[in-house]
Amino acid sequence: MPEVVVYILEGRTIEQKRGLVKDITDAVVKNAGTTAEQVTVSLVETARTSKAKGGVLFSEMPKR
Repeated sequence: MPEVVVYILEGRTIEQKRGLVKDITDAVVKNAGTTAEQVTVSLVETARTSKAKGGVLFSEMPKR
């Protein structure tokens, strides 16, 4: 039973999350010889104020 954990910044819509977990599940099924029912995908969302890169909080970085 494959399990995939994705760490992602909060703020995605439910539609974006739905598409992401579907695409990940499809990739695991294709490449790991399993079924979709056996694949678990967990999205671990982090607040932009609780994650940093290069010593700068994501909440304080310029918007792209």
